[in-house]
Amino acid sequence: MKPSQTTYRFSFGPWNISTGADPFGPAARPEMEYARKLKAYKELGFDAVQFHDDDVVPADLDWPSTQKRVAEVKKILDGEGLFVEIIAPRLWEDPRTVDGAFTSNNPADRQYAIDRAKRTADIGREIGCKNYVLWLAREGTYIREAKCAKTGVARIVDAWNAILEHDSEIRVLGEAKPNEPMDQAYLPTVGHMMAVTYKTIDPARSGVLIESAHSILAGLDPADDMAFALYHGKLWSVHLNDQNGLKYDQDKVFGSVDLRRAFNTVWVLEKNGYGQNGEAVGLDVKAMRTTSFEESMFHLSHSKAMFLRLLDVVRGVDEARVEELRKNRQYEQLEMLILNALMGKAS
Repeated sequence: MKPSQTTYRFSFGPWNISTGADPFGPAARPEMEYARKLKAYKELGFDAVQFHDDDVVPADLDWPSTQKRVAEVKKILDGEGLFVEIIAPRLWEDPRTVDGAFTSNNPADRQYAIDRAKRTADIGREIGCKNYVLWLAREGTYIREAKCAKTGVARIVDAWNAILEHDSEIRVLGEAKPNEPMDQAYLPTVGHMMAVTYKTIDPARSGVLIESAHSILAGLDPADDMAFALYHGKLWSVHLNDQNGLKYDQDKVFGSVDLRRAFNTVWVLEKNGYGQNGEAVGLDVKAMRTTSFEESMFHLSHSKAMFLRLLDVVRGVDEARVEELRKNRQYEQLEMLILNALMGKAS
């Protein structure tokens, strides 16, 4: 008898429904109302919301006003039957973090970043979210001599520890990316981020979120990165998307560039029990700039559909046949078995 199959839950962030603005041009479509974005979750068949701190409440509100606003958002989410999967401080857009947040050369700016990071944990507690993501967007340099890299890593660990100490129930998930917006990031890959988790004061509450595009930008396969984190028991969230080579972070529809790579990702997650402890399948995808306002949510429904269709393919592959081909080192035939499955042909 086969073990019970995972029923996957899906999430995305409100920033995934955007105006299409990019560094080379203004908005291409109107902004969608915040309440309309939240209603879209259930309409599209999603279960959970990903939030930055200022997706919930402006970053400069006092705490009583913050609590009031968080309660209002939570009431909306409860009414829609949604939960908050992750919360993250947006530490890369404030003027005080232009030289980095936790690794800034300015002590006052570093303190601002830590204070805001702690406030984000408080928002997470108020809204019922224990998964806290650190995307270290500006923790790096444009030139090597601008900062001491060893000191920079130590400051990141200190900030990570400050968050863990501030909230005894929260779990901190590091999200690695090799470049953009910085030329050189201090923790550019999943391996770097995983190493840091073991240097924190509580490795059991320190893990990772892996984004497909970020692994690809590092020249790595997302499936291998995810398998590595799964081995350590530290893959607590994913951002699935696709990427057309080693370019800027494109956040394309999952499986739209490399179907085999997407299949590999679903295979690794499914075969290793991802989701069985409540983890969600998160998406981080952008609609094409040319997309109209009326069609600016298809990239989300399409990405979810691609995951589920590939999941059907994964579950339809004859595991006994795979094991037989592995045992006999018949890898050419194994490859054709997978290709036939992807093309809907009997092997």
